Amino acid sequence: MSSGTDDDAGPDTATDTDADADAGGGHCSTPDSDGEVAEEIAIISFERKLETAESIRSELADRYETIEIIEYHGDVFEEHWGEFDCFIGLMASGIAMRKTAHLLDDKWDDPAICVVDEELTWAIPITGGHHGANQVAQDLASMGAVPAMTTASEAAGKQGVESRAKAMDTHVVNGDSTVQTNLAVLDENLGPVARLEGPSAVLVGDDVTVLKRNKDDGVVLGTGSVSGADTAAFLDAWEDALDRTDYDLADVEFIGTATRKADEDGLLEAAQELDLGVVTFDKETLLDHEGPTPSKSKELIGWPGVSEASAIAGGAAQELVLEKVSYENEVTVAIGR
Repeated sequence: MSSGTDDDAGPDTATDTDADADAGGGHCSTPDSDGEVAEEIAIISFERKLETAESIRSELADRYETIEIIEYHGDVFEEHWGEFDCFIGLMASGIAMRKTAHLLDDKWDDPAICVVDEELTWAIPITGGHHGANQVAQDLASMGAVPAMTTASEAAGKQGVESRAKAMDTHVVNGDSTVQTNLAVLDENLGPVARLEGPSAVLVGDDVTVLKRNKDDGVVLGTGSVSGADTAAFLDAWEDALDRTDYDLADVEFIGTATRKADEDGLLEAAQELDLGVVTFDKETLLDHEGPTPSKSKELIGWPGVSEASAIAGGAAQELVLEKVSYENEVTVAIGR
């Protein structure tokens, strides 16, 4: 996990790639190392702040597999290093930095660290932003804390490669490559994830990030909506669409939509409720995967129908299982595979 807060920060640089590969660093071959995932959390707190720690645990309890509270002492991080995916340091960032700096080794193996002040004003990922700390900071926002993201892609409002991996229920196989691919995200010249079906062999360079699915092939819920559609409308629309097919919620890989819908609160909350990722596609990608159903949005704003195009773009076979259906004139859904 990350030892720096920028996408390309930390000890893993282009010159380190061969050495890291030999040592096993930067190669994440298991689903629990897919970048962004953190399930086992430890809150490190001074005694006087234990009440706040309990409040944090209560608020976040249903979002993580384990949340433990450990009272701070000088060697607490070293004593529990490697036991947790992410530490929440209820303390000044300087304390956490000084007490963990000598422990940091590899951005893909180190636990993430997010610090928060006692008043829950700021939640600051200081290591492992893409490996759990950003997600924890975002979750602490539900308690009023402002997430202070410093990873380059998130600071620029873009979806980094590790974030895409989590959203697509995949994991990064060759972690060192994300330095270059996240730079491409920032430069807006990294296209959608290309999907290759096997049996096959592929030869890639150091600037190609390989993602591996965590489960067998499933379907994609391509989704469009009117602005402001609420959470219930999305949940009902997805259920209605799946009921029209032989698939159910367990078969869904992720939600696909347009970049212009990336900030729809109802969509994001509904996806979170179902523990599904959201993958956004830009206008050019959607135009390249336009569905068969005519859409007024293309005439009005130049965008194709979002639901069908994102279902096709996101599917492994890039074909529709269900053409666009409309729910209460608020949400449209198409299903692709």
